Amino acid sequence: MPSPVRLTLPVVAVFASVTAAAQDPRIDRVPAESRAAVVALIDSARGAGLPVEPLMQRALEGTTKHASGERIVAAVRHLAGDLGRARDALGAPASPAELNAGAMALRAGASSETLAELRRARRDALIVPLAVLTDLMASGVPADSAAAAVLALAATTRDADLVAFRQAVERDIALGAAPGPAAAAAASSFSPAPQASGAHGQQGAQPRKP
Repeated sequence: MPSPVRLTLPVVAVFASVTAAAQDPRIDRVPAESRAAVVALIDSARGAGLPVEPLMQRALEGTTKHASGERIVAAVRHLAGDLGRARDALGAPASPAELNAGAMALRAGASSETLAELRRARRDALIVPLAVLTDLMASGVPADSAAAAVLALAATTRDADLVAFRQAVERDIALGAAPGPAAAAAASSFSPAPQASGAHGQQGAQPRKP
């Protein structure tokens, strides 16, 4: 007969997982009627290897906005699903910050295929490219146009230049340009800088001069 100790070990492990989120004192700020469901979603995400801080923040955001318990649970569940989709697209090695940025891009309208293409195109961290993609869509750039522009720049463009690209698009839109053409025009104005010899190395992408 198996020893009592061996029988209780799985129970202890499950209990520790289930109570992990409940031990976070911030959970007490979540409405009582939705607290258990939020705890269950957070612990399920933790067990799947997903970042859980964004889920807690989403629950607290809903609480601050006086959302109903049902809406809070739905928002946390939706974000957990987006984090899972982002992990599937970006790969298991993706950092928590990348997964959160990926989830935001998916929520804004990007496709999982776009996230996977970004991962293939760029070896460096994808936090800024994903944030730029999200911001472009929030500015009214269609998802396919935003994806095409960011993918065209991601492999050869530094983070700072991607931010400058986003700012150029937003400026053109504010001046009356249509969002899609504005993104395409701004992307075409950036090109990889020539390789520099010596200690300075590659300088990244710079806007082309007219």
